[in-house]
Amino acid sequence: MLDERLAKRLEDAVARFEAVNVRLTEPEVVSDPTLLRRLGQEHAQLGPVVDLAGQLDEAVRELEGARELARGQNDEEMRALARAEMEDLESRIGALSDTARRLLLPEDPLLERDAVIEIRAGTGGDEAGLFAAELLRMYQRFAEQRGFRVELLHLSEGIPGSVKEAIMVVRGRDAYGLLRFESGVHRVQRVPETESQGRIHTSAATVAVLPEAEDVDVEIDPAELRIDVFRSSGPGGQSVNTTDSAVRITHLPTGLVVTCQDEKSQHKNKAKALKVLRSRLLDRKIAESEAERARERRSQVGTGDRSAKIRTYNFPQNRITDHRISLTMHRMEEVLGGELDELIQALRLADEEERLEEAG
Repeated sequence: MLDERLAKRLEDAVARFEAVNVRLTEPEVVSDPTLLRRLGQEHAQLGPVVDLAGQLDEAVRELEGARELARGQNDEEMRALARAEMEDLESRIGALSDTARRLLLPEDPLLERDAVIEIRAGTGGDEAGLFAAELLRMYQRFAEQRGFRVELLHLSEGIPGSVKEAIMVVRGRDAYGLLRFESGVHRVQRVPETESQGRIHTSAATVAVLPEAEDVDVEIDPAELRIDVFRSSGPGGQSVNTTDSAVRITHLPTGLVVTCQDEKSQHKNKAKALKVLRSRLLDRKIAESEAERARERRSQVGTGDRSAKIRTYNFPQNRITDHRISLTMHRMEEVLGGELDELIQALRLADEEERLEEAG
């Protein structure tokens, strides 16, 4: 009636919930805010699992009762009613079991982090830069609609209205969890304004979404850094282009290079560049730890493979296609206006299904 492995995991979850309940009353826990918060979060996460375990237990008992009733009845009409009740209960147990498996999937603690988003123009010349600028605005609008805060760390512009490279932090609960599937190559197909023959051009931009790293995530040895300062270029306020305020940091062991020149202060630019470097190093660490698992997966959802084409924006057909999950939408204006919820939900569901399959 109930998968033995699932039953054991639910039993363990109930036992852990009861243990946490006891610990939350202990004086040493109450006097330790960090431990109290951690146990409180665990208690909140286990609560729905315990409720579901109770519902499953009740449904299994009712199913056993319906089976006994069906076996002990001579009346055919009563047996038919009992069999109908058994079918309903079996369906309910199946649905509750699926929900329980999802609740028991291990949560990635990084999902609640702020998100560092890096956007770079790819193939396609000026048209790629214009598309990169549209992607930047799309994510900014999405963040605004969610009530998130956006902090622009670096912006390198091309022709008017285009972007060569942009780096920003989206601050808000679950920002990384919501945006992590945006990593990859975004392709655009449309007729550029400068195209006199009406031919459709294909251009691309790359997006990297990283969880913002904390000091404890990645240790950086100052001896492994080369820091160069130089004069900022491009538009800026008074004195931006007249002092050596821009900073370029090279992480010697990996060759990663981060440049920041948006602030007038060299100190602030250095702090921002270190923040981005730390997130890139954390992202590399995550990618290495998941490399083996990613090889076994059928799709690229969640693998962070930014060399893969993930989405096409076809303007003539008003069509957006996400190639990882074969989802096609005809809502170009709304999506570029920041309405990403349908895409995000579909991608998260696909990732969840894969993780459920991996977990058996």
